Amino acid sequence: MSRPTKCRLICQFPQTVEFAPLQGGEGKEPVILTVDEYETIRLIDREGLSQGQCSQRMQVARTTAQKIYDSARKKLADVLVDGRPLKIEGGEYRLCCGENRFCSMGCVKQEIYQTFYQSKGDTIMRIAVTYEDGQVYQHFGHTEQFKLYDVEDGKIVSSQVVSTNGQGHGALAEVLNALQADTLICGGIGGGAQVALASSGVKLYGGVTGEADAAVEALLAGNLAYNPDVQCSHHGGHHHEGGCGGHGEHHHHGEGHECRHGHCAD
Repeated sequence: MSRPTKCRLICQFPQTVEFAPLQGGEGKEPVILTVDEYETIRLIDREGLSQGQCSQRMQVARTTAQKIYDSARKKLADVLVDGRPLKIEGGEYRLCCGENRFCSMGCVKQEIYQTFYQSKGDTIMRIAVTYEDGQVYQHFGHTEQFKLYDVEDGKIVSSQVVSTNGQGHGALAEVLNALQADTLICGGIGGGAQVALASSGVKLYGGVTGEADAAVEALLAGNLAYNPDVQCSHHGGHHHEGGCGGHGEHHHHGEGHECRHGHCAD
């Protein structure tokens, strides 16, 4: 019996998950680049890390990082040489919530993690709302604040407004992961961010307008008006399930904290 594949730790989810040539790509089978393959390209080719440093970031063996990177480069060559479309989806990975000590300094998730790393308990549901001046902010990728609501036994027990520190698009989904949010209420949201949220196990209620407090109360009462097929007008893309199972289970990683990911082996 083969050993289960270990989850690869992903710091940043891709903001754009589909690419296509301007001409000649019609009808061609797309190349599928997995999210963990994308991460090796980002770390090695974009950030300039060595394969050893990449393996530390992704918490895998160096030989594993090299194998993933080689596969990614081959796929990118197929895209460029054959003029094929590219999709980024799937793979064996989990999103970092700020706990990675090998992550680059200044990572906004590390700062958030220091505040929110303690488990909120199994009885608490944390709802995040894109927030501006008391209203549900309508463009997820540009929101500068989330309002967090902790709910227990169907009632709001606490709330606070948290700055996103200027993060955008896919990075905001990672911020929500660091905040240990279970649910997001927002206006418009792009396809890439939806995939990232699904990978973190965050339940999405998009297309919501009006007062943030009223929206949360409506959700708890079971009568929130939302659009299950919402798309941000500024960003296209399709929703593809990704991640390690993508079911948002909680697994402990030592020192009393926990992060969401799916069903890969520890």
